[in-house]
Amino acid sequence: MLIGRKGHIMNSMSTVAGRYRYSKNTGPLVTRIKKIEGQARGIQRMIEENRYCIDIVQQLTALSAAGDELSLLILQDHIEGCVADAIREQHGEHHIKELMATIKKAMKR
Repeated sequence: MLIGRKGHIMNSMSTVAGRYRYSKNTGPLVTRIKKIEGQARGIQRMIEENRYCIDIVQQLTALSAAGDELSLLILQDHIEGCVADAIREQHGEHHIKELMATIKKAMKR
């Protein structure tokens, strides 16, 4: 057993490059983040061009939703990978506490 970043317990699979489950599927994730980046640039242009307030707010809402969807995809991989592995290896308590703290933060906004 190894202790990694922020004191997280890592199994032998976790020490290899590309250690997180989402790393098996980075293509679609990178595509999504590039779309989000494009949305943000579009919103910046809207502000620079003094576009209608409600149009900007609608685009910001869409940007936020896109970020939430990406977060959910990565969080699902985290649960199915990191958390499940930790539970199988009998040290899941830390991962579950970390997961719950992340979910609580997400729900508060």
